Amino acid sequence: MKLDSSAVDYTPAAAGSLAKSAEDHGYDGFWLAETKHDPFLALAGAAAATERIELGTAIAVAFARNPMTIATTANDLRLLSGGRFSLGLGSQVEAHITKRFAMPWSRPAARMREFVLAVRAIWHAWETGGRLAFRGEFYKHTLMTPFFDPGPNPHGTAPIYLAGVGERMTEVAGEVADGFLCHNFTTERYLREVTLPALERGRAKVGKSLAGFEISGPAFTASTDEEVAAVKRQIAFYGSTPAYKPVLDLHGWGALHEELHRMSRRQQWAEMSELITDEVLAEFAVVGSPETVAAALLDRYGDVVTRISPSGNVLAKAQRPQK
Repeated sequence: MKLDSSAVDYTPAAAGSLAKSAEDHGYDGFWLAETKHDPFLALAGAAAATERIELGTAIAVAFARNPMTIATTANDLRLLSGGRFSLGLGSQVEAHITKRFAMPWSRPAARMREFVLAVRAIWHAWETGGRLAFRGEFYKHTLMTPFFDPGPNPHGTAPIYLAGVGERMTEVAGEVADGFLCHNFTTERYLREVTLPALERGRAKVGKSLAGFEISGPAFTASTDEEVAAVKRQIAFYGSTPAYKPVLDLHGWGALHEELHRMSRRQQWAEMSELITDEVLAEFAVVGSPETVAAALLDRYGDVVTRISPSGNVLAKAQRPQK
């Protein structure tokens, strides 16, 4: 299991020092989310500040962009990092795509499948010098002249990771991606009973198994009362989102989603975390001292995931666990 460091709340100016610190602590990877800042821009600074550590987006919002812009940016970061960059994509939810980004939304799993195939087609044209002729339902890329063609990347194309919660998006990840980014709002039971079978179905579509397929596991962790409170707020926030209701349904907690959703519509963000009981917390998070958290993560996910990124980097407080 690879141990990764990640950041959700960061500034582009700080990304380089955060990545360098993760590298110095022995982490295998450093991943940035797209929240308040563009993770691609921040990872350019991280690439310049580091030498060994893998870099990636977890996630960048695919549907806020198009396959050509993503292909170009990922190719540039692959060059800039000396081959250390991986492209992690997610769909976001409909409200953000249509109301925040003012971009089209329809059939997200089918659109994401085509998005990834389009990115790969663009890269293939650059790698081989062949004609770009991608025609899909959502995206069409049929023009590539030498003036705009960067040519083959000496470090190869970037691995593509897809994020998902629902079964259809997860199945698409198994079919067209190189790896899967589990949402933090995932339990061990959901991972084993829903996520893994969906990934296997996707891999089977292309005649492959999960062997060699990267899975980055869920990792809400906390070792202090303050961290527990923060994790409860995150669980409550995600639990209020209709797209993530199936995770709660699996545990018989559908009514919890309904109440959280009602409270979110009333802007009762501070009160929502009070509904997250210790039972719910225990399913989503590993709580304990840094040393016990490390062991518990390996026990819970060690036979399933190939890499993990604990929230809050709680393991930085402990000795690095053995792989």
